[in-house]
Amino acid sequence: MANDEWPVHGEISGPVVMIGFGSIGRGTLPLIERHFKFDKSRMTVIDPRDDNRHILDERGIDFLQEAVTRENYRELLTPLLTKGGGQGFCVNLSVDTSSLELMRLCRELGVLYIDTVVEPWLGFYFDTEADNASRTNYALRETVLQEIRDRPGGTTAVSCCGANPGMVSWFVKQALVNLATDLGLEFTEPAAGDRDGWARLMQQAGVKGIHIAERDTQLTRNPKPLNVFWNTWSVEGFISEGLQPSELGWGTHEKWLPENAKGHQTGCGAGIYLEQPGANTRVRSWCPTPGAQYGFLVTHNEAISIADFFTVRDGNGEAIYRPTCNYAYHPCNDAVLSMHEMFGAAGRPQPVQHVLDEDELVDGKDELGVLLYGHGKNAYWYGSQLTLEETRELAPYQNATGLQVTSAVLAGMVWALENPQAGIVDTDAMDYRRCLKVQRPYLGPVTGHYTDWTPLEGRPGLFPEDIDTRDPWQFRNILVR
Repeated sequence: MANDEWPVHGEISGPVVMIGFGSIGRGTLPLIERHFKFDKSRMTVIDPRDDNRHILDERGIDFLQEAVTRENYRELLTPLLTKGGGQGFCVNLSVDTSSLELMRLCRELGVLYIDTVVEPWLGFYFDTEADNASRTNYALRETVLQEIRDRPGGTTAVSCCGANPGMVSWFVKQALVNLATDLGLEFTEPAAGDRDGWARLMQQAGVKGIHIAERDTQLTRNPKPLNVFWNTWSVEGFISEGLQPSELGWGTHEKWLPENAKGHQTGCGAGIYLEQPGANTRVRSWCPTPGAQYGFLVTHNEAISIADFFTVRDGNGEAIYRPTCNYAYHPCNDAVLSMHEMFGAAGRPQPVQHVLDEDELVDGKDELGVLLYGHGKNAYWYGSQLTLEETRELAPYQNATGLQVTSAVLAGMVWALENPQAGIVDTDAMDYRRCLKVQRPYLGPVTGHYTDWTPLEGRPGLFPEDIDTRDPWQFRNILVR
C-alpha cells in the first residue's frame, strides 16, 4: 500500500527525537511517517555513526552524529525535545544509554517516551568488578520499579516495548484468553492493568510456565565468513544480553533448583539467575515449524515482568502461584555459528559485527510466540510467523525480525499518545487488544497451535539422565545439562 492508504493513528504535536539509528531505528522511521501526523522539520535523529544518514537526508530530517552519554544527555536533548512547543516524543532505540535517566528527563519536560529495553550506560554489561546479581535484567528492572514508586503518575513513558520484551506480553494475554475459552472455564476477562485478575485467571487455567519460544530461519545468500558476527538484529545488543547471566521467572511449581542458581535479596522476588552466560545456556522448547528444538536461555526483561505480573499473593504478600517464564531463543543459523565462534574464543567478540539486511537474506521467517505449558491441554503456542517475503511487501529497511520489533514500537507510541498521563508503564499493563490491533497488519500469520510435546519426549534414550518423569514441565527437564 502507498503511505496515504495506511491509517493515521494520531498526531505528535511537538518535536520527535529518535535516539539510535541502527537496524531498528531505520525500520521504525517509515512506520512513524505512515501512521502519525508530525512536523518533519522538528524531527532529529541522533546516532554516533552516520552509516544510514542518506535515508534521513532524502527525507529532510535532521541528523546529529553524537553519542548520548551520562555527561551530555541533558544539555544535548533538552533543546531538541522542547523545540517549537507542543508535546514532544522521544523514541529511544539506542544501546549504552540509560533508559531510566532518559525517561526521567522526558517526564520532567512533559515529553512522551518509549524504549525497547531497560538499557544502562556504557560499561554495565562488561563490568568485571560487578557481581552477577547486579548485572541482571532483574536488577535493571528494579531501578524502573523504584522510579515508579518514587514518582507515580505523570507523563507517559513506555518501558520495554519491542517484540520481546513487548509484543510477547500482549501475546500471553491473548493466548491465555484463548486457552481459558478452549478449556471451558467460566471467566470474565480482567481489565488491562488488573494484575490480580489476570494472575488468578492463569492460575485457574493451570498454566505452569511460559516460554518465549522463537525460531529464526532467515537464510543468507552467502555463507558467513570466519571471525565475523552476523545477526538479524543488533549484534551489540545480542552480545550484551548473551553475556549477562541466564535469567528466568521462577514458578511456584518448581521442585528443583540448579546448583549455580541464585535468588535476589530485594525486589519483587519473581526471578532467579544462573551463574553462567545466557547465550551459552540451552533449554528444550517447541515452535510450530521445527517442532522440538533447543533455544538459548538468554536473559530478557519479559521473563521477569511476565512472571511478576501473573503472581498471585496471599494476604501476607507471599506468592502462592507464579508461572515459570523464560526466553527460549533459536536465532538464525549464522547467529548461532557466530555465538559458538565467540564463546570458543574465550568470549572475545569478533572484530567485524554486522546486521543482515533484507537484501542479504533470501528466505525464511521469524517465528516468535509464547508457549503456555503444563495445563489441561498440555501446551499452547501463540504468535507471529512473519516471513521475509511478507516483510519486503509491508515495510522498507528491515527483515522479519526487525519488523516484529518496529511494529511493536509503533503500537506502543499509539498507546502513549492515547494515554498521555499514564506514568511509567510496561507492556504487561497495557491494553493488549488495542496494541495488537495496531500491530497485527505487520505480523504476518498470527496463529495458535496446541502440541502434545513435552521436554520428556525421547528421553532418557541412550544415556541415563537426572529427570523428573512425574512432572514433565519441571525446569529440571527443560534445562539442557
